[in-house]
Amino acid sequence: RFHHTSTSRLCSCSKTVSDEKYQDPFQLGRKDLKNLYEDIKKELLVSTAELKEMCDYYFDGKGKAFRPMIVVLMARACNIHHNNSREVQASQRSVAIIAEMIHTASLVHDDVIDDANSRRGKMTVNQIWGERKAVLAGDFILSAASVALARIGNTTIISVLTQVIEDLVRGEFLQLGSKENENERFAHYLEKTFKKTASLIANSCKAVSILGCPDPKVHEIAYQYGKNVGIAFQLIDDVLDFTSCADRLGKPTAADLKLGLATGPVLFACRQFPEMNAMIMRRFSKPGDVERARKYVLQSDGVQQTTYLAQRYCHEAMREISKLRPSPEREALIQLTEMVLTRDK
Repeated sequence: RFHHTSTSRLCSCSKTVSDEKYQDPFQLGRKDLKNLYEDIKKELLVSTAELKEMCDYYFDGKGKAFRPMIVVLMARACNIHHNNSREVQASQRSVAIIAEMIHTASLVHDDVIDDANSRRGKMTVNQIWGERKAVLAGDFILSAASVALARIGNTTIISVLTQVIEDLVRGEFLQLGSKENENERFAHYLEKTFKKTASLIANSCKAVSILGCPDPKVHEIAYQYGKNVGIAFQLIDDVLDFTSCADRLGKPTAADLKLGLATGPVLFACRQFPEMNAMIMRRFSKPGDVERARKYVLQSDGVQQTTYLAQRYCHEAMREISKLRPSPEREALIQLTEMVLTRDK
């Protein structure tokens, strides 16, 4: 499955290569995600016009809805595995909606912390409305997600999905800190990546599997698939920060370095260029650090090594999901792992 060599990652405008026999996951999941953003807006019934405007700005329906897509495909795959049911339950669809709301709230808060001025090719909420209002908008979306979660009325599901919110906060704190020891540093980076990105996908997949199937083995398969795909997704994101053009990415490149963050490509490059250690420790704060670090990364095999690591996580995700009974949805989830590796934005 991994016929894409790591060097093809360097070509930032490559197209996704998919085999004919696989169904497009986005086509397959579309029927369950119809009116997703309208339903989210119903959860966000707000009294103030400004808060409504801020929420509408983010939930504009133009995103790929990558997380809800995985969640509904996993719901169907687990339902088919359990009793050949081809329907997505209302509660499972609610999990997809809640996942997208939690994700979006975390983006709003991230942009405030990072003082970011662009996201998905347009200005951030904090740039338009200011930091204070952006924080409150993120809080509001999270609280609406919590209300929707309580409405599902299942304490296990509440416990699984509130773990995501805790992980997001812990992950942000991990990102604000750094480790001096090189070995600890990579573990720290992977833990941060799990908490900030993969926990949401892993626990949302687990939640729909619990709703659709009583078998704990299936819950673990769903969780492991989501975890591995989530980590791979972020690793490729960190690669694209070095290899993609800013207009394709919808945000400035080398953004992580400018924020003082040492991601996978930097940590791998540091093994070849130990002089980067000092820069990592001072979070690329001296004039010229960002440019020098970027040059070192592109001279090293950091991009290829990070891509290779992402491939290993995707391979593990495929190994897990293949334990479920065959179905178009299971195949689509396998196909999604390849799409994670070959995306260019």
